[in-house]
Amino acid sequence: MSIQEFTQRSLRSILAYVAPPAVLLIGIVAFWEFYVDWRDISIIVVPPPSAVVERFFENPDFFWKEGGYTLYEATLGLMFGSSVAIALAVLMAHSKLAERTFLPLAIVIKVTPLVAIAPVLVIIFGFGTTPKIIVAALLSFFPTLINAMTGFRDVNEGAHSFLRSVHASPWQVFWKLRVPSAMPYLFAALKVTYPLALIGAVVAEWFTGDRGLGLVIFSANANLDTPTLFVAIGVLAITGVTINIVLSVIERRVLFWHESVRSTTT
Repeated sequence: MSIQEFTQRSLRSILAYVAPPAVLLIGIVAFWEFYVDWRDISIIVVPPPSAVVERFFENPDFFWKEGGYTLYEATLGLMFGSSVAIALAVLMAHSKLAERTFLPLAIVIKVTPLVAIAPVLVIIFGFGTTPKIIVAALLSFFPTLINAMTGFRDVNEGAHSFLRSVHASPWQVFWKLRVPSAMPYLFAALKVTYPLALIGAVVAEWFTGDRGLGLVIFSANANLDTPTLFVAIGVLAITGVTINIVLSVIERRVLFWHESVRSTTT
């Protein structure tokens, strides 16, 4: 496949994901503008989309820079939380004892209200990047753990029996069978955990007060600056949607052989 053909296929894949929600979004924005103008709603309550767009273009670099900080923190948290989760999932997929030992602790982490512990993390680690990374990691940990463990166990029994018949080592079984079986589950987990990591970073930024979209949202809300508030939320939403589109395109390229991907391309 030439570079031109690959580029064209990639653009078509991106367009297939972007076009339907873009049409829906345009309709929602048009109705929003009409409704706010028709009901004469105060800008302090709900700003019209035109005011939000105007506020964004007053200083777009500021919003993208703050969004970049949040994305950076969320990505580091996702990488850390997912790495620990996958390592534990490998252990738990091979050992019922490990599952009985670690799964209750993972559930405790899942049900713990992170809004309550975020201030504690700030007290312990200070007003830096570390608390945000930890909160993002905690939010992304449990979905990755469960999906990864399920994927490592969901292997084809025929293929497993064949590898055992040729005396494949546990390491070979893991890389040749369990890892490919887990890949669809891991991509599904990424689509869930990346937005969760963004939310975790934003929540932690409410308490740090140094940078990021969380600080922008908190300050705008305190000052009744709803156009800035909506711009920050919009930038966060665009970031999340873009990440999901990129992950979907990568998934289609990496898992072209899997039934879940082939069924969506036919």
